[in-house]
Amino acid sequence: MTRYSLLFAAAALTVLSLIGLIWSGWMSVLVVVFAALTALGIYDVMQPDHAILRNYPIMGHLRFLFEGIRPEIRQYLLEADQDEEPFSRDQRSLVYQRAKGVEDKRPFGTQKRVYDSGYEWITHSMAPKHIADHDFRVHIGGPDCKQPYDASIYNISAMSFGSLSGNAILALNKGAQKGGFAHDTGEGSISRYHREGGGDLIWELGSGYYGCRTPEGRFDAEKFSQQASNPQVKMIELKLSQGAKPGHGGVLPASKITPEIAEARGIPMGADCVSPAAHPEFSTPIELMQFIGKLREHSGGKPVGFKLCIGHRREFMCIVRAMLETDIVPDFIVIDGKEGGTGAAPLEFANHVGMPLIEGLTFAHNTLRGAGLRDRLKIGASGKIVSSFNMAKILALGADWANSARGYMFAIGCIQAQACHTNHCPVGVATQDPMRARALVVPDKAERVYRFHKNTLKALAEMTGAAGLSHPNDFRPHHLLMREGDCNMVTGEEVHPYLPDGFLLRDEEDKYGYLERWKRSRAESFAPFDAE
Repeated sequence: MTRYSLLFAAAALTVLSLIGLIWSGWMSVLVVVFAALTALGIYDVMQPDHAILRNYPIMGHLRFLFEGIRPEIRQYLLEADQDEEPFSRDQRSLVYQRAKGVEDKRPFGTQKRVYDSGYEWITHSMAPKHIADHDFRVHIGGPDCKQPYDASIYNISAMSFGSLSGNAILALNKGAQKGGFAHDTGEGSISRYHREGGGDLIWELGSGYYGCRTPEGRFDAEKFSQQASNPQVKMIELKLSQGAKPGHGGVLPASKITPEIAEARGIPMGADCVSPAAHPEFSTPIELMQFIGKLREHSGGKPVGFKLCIGHRREFMCIVRAMLETDIVPDFIVIDGKEGGTGAAPLEFANHVGMPLIEGLTFAHNTLRGAGLRDRLKIGASGKIVSSFNMAKILALGADWANSARGYMFAIGCIQAQACHTNHCPVGVATQDPMRARALVVPDKAERVYRFHKNTLKALAEMTGAAGLSHPNDFRPHHLLMREGDCNMVTGEEVHPYLPDGFLLRDEEDKYGYLERWKRSRAESFAPFDAE
């Protein structure tokens, strides 16, 4: 309760000052001051707009004071905090502006260092187009899919109930419902807050099979069918790995399991909840494809795919070989970049395990092209995609749609306090403390989620039209330019080219090493013919 200490202190001092009036009339000045602070604190607790003030009455105003003088201290912050990525401040500000529906334009030109190596931009056309409708969609579902889904090209990435509060989940889902886009449940399954929101769901299944597991932690087909039949569930996503900590399992201690979490996950109270690093239902590429076929069958033919952060490139090729051998092709694949991840993860894993999104996306896209399968499925991408330029770039490099976790967290009030793992989130987003979670006012934050999605796609439509294109999926690598060194610029086509369709099947050599790895991959096992 220390976060209410200033409010309690102001109230106590108001009472003491009133008593002091017995001895001196001058105490009336203190009565006015402390009463005003007390009234301000009570108003902070009751107002619905700012979660930080609801959890930190009076003292929370210091944050807004520093925000107000930010232009004057900006250079100092840049010099004092050189290790912080520009994304942390600039992109978060952009999300806040779009979520609140306020002006997101700035004077005095670009905020980026245009002469630095690595600076990127989209080429524009002398014949720009006007795009009136920015509700961009992608059709997900192959020939074996009986219930295809026309998804928005910008959706909420996987964040579980348990890692986020019930109010946060409800606000995200209500915003998705209003905006007509999808909300990935994360590994923690479908909670009452997902159902109450009524928005479209992508049900993520991890190695713990939460929501459809046996008491021993194995997959339960009957429970899966019951959950998957929910009309809210539009797609099934099998999580093989995630960007924040690929190849790493997890344990939710019994002390942190609430009745609501136990209900959503289908686990007992009083016991640790274990998510193994590997799936117990399959161990080979062919078994993985057979399991995907099983999920498609038991879901009534809804789109089924998998998510992974690329690790050993040959192992992804093993999966692609299994698609060819079994003729079971998932409806979609989501490539998760190692730079993604909104929750806590071991530091070494967060920094040095897994492939970044751009490299992982490029590799997966070209491998599927090389195997002649790219047209049979869709590719989603996730990993710090919070702006229209981020989206245009990943669409140019081969993705069909984008997911964002961080962007939508900012939209519901996340301030990157980095207290997600402590249960002390100051704005009620990443906590199971009901007193902290109450700070997040669902109707207000749901509207912000809706506006962030709408305004980001509106900006993407403007960028697409400026490039002379009719739809964001028309972006290609040659529309992307980047600075290399002091005076050279290269196209995305030079750095991340689309390789020829079917080149792996034709045993065509390439300078990127695809064929060499392809020859060492096999559908029967993830193990190589020789060491990679």
